Amino acid sequence: MENSKIISNQLSIIVPVYNEIKTTLLIIDKIKNVNLLNEIRKEIIVINDCSTDDIGQSIKKYINDNPDLKIKYFEHEINKGKGAAIRTGIQNATGDYLVIQDADLEYDPSEYNLLLKPILDGHADVVYGSRFMGGKPHRILFFWHSIGNKFLTFFSNMFTNLNLTDMETCYKMFRTKIIKGINLKENRFGFEPEVTAKISRINDVRIYEIGISYYGRTYQEGKKIKWKDGIWAIYCVIKYGLFSK
Repeated sequence: MENSKIISNQLSIIVPVYNEIKTTLLIIDKIKNVNLLNEIRKEIIVINDCSTDDIGQSIKKYINDNPDLKIKYFEHEINKGKGAAIRTGIQNATGDYLVIQDADLEYDPSEYNLLLKPILDGHADVVYGSRFMGGKPHRILFFWHSIGNKFLTFFSNMFTNLNLTDMETCYKMFRTKIIKGINLKENRFGFEPEVTAKISRINDVRIYEIGISYYGRTYQEGKKIKWKDGIWAIYCVIKYGLFSK
């Protein structure tokens, strides 16, 4: 359900947050400093998914200290998961375009313009930022994670008939009217295969991919996704690829 009218020439940036006190304000600063193409304005939507650290107070102080920056802040009373936080952000987005931004430092907001350009040029409705294409820098980390990501993308492509290289990427940009029109249900990391399956079914939707950089984290540095999330992603690929609309 839309809570307010969509505003043209504005990008809504959804930032789900869970216990990211070390990086959340740093990522908001990075977003603040980005100059978007065509003088597009920014709407930052931060969803605190019942963090147990003090990030809520830090964000509220940041908002007070930056009155010229459009920030909407929401708190979940219980921890619901990344997918649920993204849904809260989508429901409250008013921009003509929408992108998802993790609260860690793995993805670089300065690359929003890479994703925006195919949309602004009239070629795309949805743009995925791929970590597996292009010449941008990528931190070298876990072999089995990369194999898992590529497998999930391949498996998803079998059901959607897309030729994506990175279905699991955080950086997904949409025309807001499109993503608001999709009935999303997944509360955790199943959001990625669910939204991909449902986007692929939209008649005449134009999906593009562009290479982005990736500054991955180790588990000691705060990475949260576990092998169980990969198993659930496989289930979601099958569920939304075959049985659920």
